[in-house]
Amino acid sequence: MDENVSISPTLQITVNKMTGDMQFVGIFYIIIGALQCLSIIGAIIGIPLIICGLRLRESADSFRGYLTTNDSGMLENALERQSRFFFIQKVLLIISIVLFVLYIVVIIVFGISMFTNMSHYRSI
Repeated sequence: MDENVSISPTLQITVNKMTGDMQFVGIFYIIIGALQCLSIIGAIIGIPLIICGLRLRESADSFRGYLTTNDSGMLENALERQSRFFFIQKVLLIISIVLFVLYIVVIIVFGISMFTNMSHYRSI
């Protein structure tokens, strides 16, 4: 990427709005992660949330740095940090879907066993 390319005003406005939102969401993730870490089991989810929040804030800082310096290295760093955020989110989403499916299976198995036990006692 050419270092002398100027950034359009529309891109500057968009990136400024986006980085503000990224900072807010990053702080939110860090706070929620810290609250999750108050329990040992919650730390399993809390630590990745804190890391997500940090990566998102780092990405926002790099985007802002790119706007002020027009350095393509800053843009690459911003995109790399943002891709890490989305990767962690993807992994957490897949884990939560798997756990939800397992939860539904356990509920169904429990319901069937309860129904079977109840019908067994009624026949006595």
